[in-house]
Amino acid sequence: MHLVYPAVLAVLLFCTGLYGVLARRNAILVLMSVELMLNAVNLNLVAFDVWLRDTLHAGQALTLFTIAIAAAEIGIGLAIVLQVHRNRGTADIDRLRDLREPDGAGPQQPADHDEKAEAAA
Repeated sequence: MHLVYPAVLAVLLFCTGLYGVLARRNAILVLMSVELMLNAVNLNLVAFDVWLRDTLHAGQALTLFTIAIAAAEIGIGLAIVLQVHRNRGTADIDRLRDLREPDGAGPQQPADHDEKAEAAA
């Protein structure tokens, strides 16, 4: 098997995933794009494992770990996105910036905190 074919396919998958992460605004589509990028890495790991004829099959073992990590990441990510969608009514990433507190209602400045600590001592 030639190494070029899976390597080119992996590059195309990775570039598609990278474009999806940079260009999309929907959080679920961003998570799907991250999955595409991880699948490109998995394809490279298996292709190089077959090409090098590794007797321990380390590339395939790393692929299994990567799939397990990706499944956990997607599970947690989707739970967060569903909670945000339930609370805000949208999964738009640009609107998630509205979650921060207004300037006046945020935590106090560190300088004020230091002055209060000195006054208490």
